[in-house]
Amino acid sequence: MQSKRRALVRRLLDWYDRHHRPLPWRETSDPYRVWVSEIMLQQTQVETVLPYYERFLERFPTVEALAAAAPDEVLKVWEGLGYYARARNLHAAARRFVEGGRGRMPETREALLALPGIGAYTAGAILSIAFGRRAAAIDGNVRRVWSRIFAAAPSADGGAATADLTDLAAAIVPREAPGRFNQAVMDLGATVCTPRNPRCDRCPVRDLCSAQAEGLQHVLPAVRKKAPVPERDGTAGVVADAAGRLLIVQRPPEGLLGSLWKFPGGFSRPGEPPEATLERTVREELGIRLRVGDRIGTVKQVYTHFRLTLHVFAGRIGRGRPRALACRDWAWAPLDALAERPFSGVDRKVMAVLAARR
Repeated sequence: MQSKRRALVRRLLDWYDRHHRPLPWRETSDPYRVWVSEIMLQQTQVETVLPYYERFLERFPTVEALAAAAPDEVLKVWEGLGYYARARNLHAAARRFVEGGRGRMPETREALLALPGIGAYTAGAILSIAFGRRAAAIDGNVRRVWSRIFAAAPSADGGAATADLTDLAAAIVPREAPGRFNQAVMDLGATVCTPRNPRCDRCPVRDLCSAQAEGLQHVLPAVRKKAPVPERDGTAGVVADAAGRLLIVQRPPEGLLGSLWKFPGGFSRPGEPPEATLERTVREELGIRLRVGDRIGTVKQVYTHFRLTLHVFAGRIGRGRPRALACRDWAWAPLDALAERPFSGVDRKVMAVLAARR
C-alpha cells in the first residue's frame, strides 16, 4: 500500500505540473481569494465561475471590502451564478472576520467548519491550498477518482463504505504540496477520469487503477437514478403606480433565492387557478387586495429540484397599502432602474417581456 501511495503521489504531481488547468485562483495563495473561488465552485462548473470570480474580486478585492458592502451589492455582483445562499454566507463570514478584529481566514479545520457556508470539502481545500496544511479535499471528482483506483463503491447513503473511502483518500494526501496534490486529483477527475467515458489511455496512474484492471471503470462509482423533476406553477404581478413605477418585493433571507428582489406573487396550490394564486400570495406578502388584470405572458425557469412555469399578469391595488408581511421589504421602482437591484433569472425574463411590450 505504501509503495502504491508513493507512486500515486509522485505521478499525480508530475502530471499536474504538465497538464493542470491555468485558473486565476491557482495563481495566488491569498486565503481570501482561495476562499472566494472555492465557495463559487460549489455545485458550479469552472467555466461558469471564471467571469464571476474576476468581477467579484474587482468589486471586493479584500475581505474588508466585502465586509463593508451592503447585502444587495454582494447579491448584485453574484446575480446569475445561482445558489445565492453562498453569497450571503460569504458576506456574513467576512463581516465576522472584520468585526472580530482579525480580517483574515482562520487556519484550523474546526474554526473553518464553524463558518457559514463551509463544509468538509471547502475546509480541506482552503487548508491545503492556502495554508499548505495536510488536509483532504474530497468533492465528487475526487471521490470518483479514488473509487475507481481502489475499486471501491461509496454508498449512496453516505454510510460505512463512503467513510472508508474518505479515510483512504485522506491518508494519501502528502505532507509536501498537499494543495497541489488535491488540485491534481480534482483536475484528473474533471478532465480524464470523467463520469462517462473516462479517458484511461491518458491517465498517469492507469496501471495503478483497480477499476481499470478489472474493467469496472465504466460502472464505478454507481450512479443513483435521478427522480423525475417536478413541475410547479407560479404567478407574478406587474403592478404600476400613477407615476408608472413598478411594485417589487424583496424575498425573505432564507429559502429559494433568498434576499433577491422579485415581482409580487408566488407558487400555486394544487388545482388553484393562477389568478387566484396571485391574489392570495400578494395578500400574504403585502397585505393588499390585488385586482388581477390581463395576462401579460408566461416564462419558464429550470431549478435544481423543479421546473417553474410563471404566469405573469397585470394588476392594480384594489384596497390597502403595501406592508412587508411575508417578504423582507418592498419598493416602487421604474422599469429602467430595476437593473440596479439583484433579481433572479426568472424575474429578468419577466422584465424582458415588459421591455418588449414598450
